[in-house]
Amino acid sequence: MDKHDGRSAGEPGAVRLDDPWYDALAPGWAESAGAADAAGREGDAGEPLTVGGPRDSGIPPGEIYLAVHRSGAFQEVRRRYRSFVVPATLAFLVWYLAYVVAAIAAPGLMARPLVGAFNVAMAAGLGQFATTFLLAWAYMRHARLRRDRAALEIRWETQELTGGNTR
Repeated sequence: MDKHDGRSAGEPGAVRLDDPWYDALAPGWAESAGAADAAGREGDAGEPLTVGGPRDSGIPPGEIYLAVHRSGAFQEVRRRYRSFVVPATLAFLVWYLAYVVAAIAAPGLMARPLVGAFNVAMAAGLGQFATTFLLAWAYMRHARLRRDRAALEIRWETQELTGGNTR
């Protein structure tokens, strides 16, 4: 996955793209003019800030992104995302609503002590926190194992077609 723009790491404007989690600043989040000038790039002088060498494919970026959106690889990443997020969200909402309904409809059940003053309601409430952390972990694991590599490949291809990171 080593991808470089052809410049050495010390050169102004050089970007090391071998880090798969590298993210350039999003549009509108540009550095201040002083930081941009220090890096050897244009600031507010009118020219857009660019990172990486020019690689013009001749295809307008809008068409590239539409083609990526229609591609089978992108649709597969989206399908994998939805196959985890929709069921996990529904399961969590059912679990949360069951807790709320039980607290309203069955206060006797929720007040039943388990150990000392620790009752069913407290156990279920702590279960809500545990479920939240468990779902966050499961989401990260699913993303890492099922989507990240494919999404990164799509990103590399798109960056190559659009001319790298441009702001």
